Amino acid sequence: MKFADFILSNSVKAEVKAGDKQGVIRELVQSLVDTGGIKAGDCDGIIKAIIKREELGSTGIGRGIAVPHTKHPSVDRLVGTVAVSQEGIDFDSLDCEKVHLFFLLISPPDAPGDHLRALEHITRQLKDDSFCRFLKQSDAQDKILELLKEADANVYAK
Repeated sequence: MKFADFILSNSVKAEVKAGDKQGVIRELVQSLVDTGGIKAGDCDGIIKAIIKREELGSTGIGRGIAVPHTKHPSVDRLVGTVAVSQEGIDFDSLDCEKVHLFFLLISPPDAPGDHLRALEHITRQLKDDSFCRFLKQSDAQDKILELLKEADANVYAK
């Protein structure tokens, strides 16, 4: 699996405007609505599902990274987006640090394999310090998309 398989490029955000966890989730889901990845009428249900998942344990995995995700019956395929916050946002991360990189993922309940493969791909790429550093420094959508493309091409593979 590659980022190109599930990240909707027009939904990628170079600067998150929200200032808190729920606001970021809402902003990222809305970016998927705005680019046709999910239907507007499903927005609130998806946001609630992601927040419910966050209540089980934060998806702020540390090192300034969060991967909020959920499975939801309103989507018929895996969709996701990426966002950067230069200032960082309190996301109840495991290491108590602010989050700068967000990878939001929504998949249909009947495609657990795709969901897990996407999470695995995200996690594997985020282990690379250079990739994370470049992503955090990205101040434009096209720069983020180029980094994702490079990651898909294994430019950052060790």
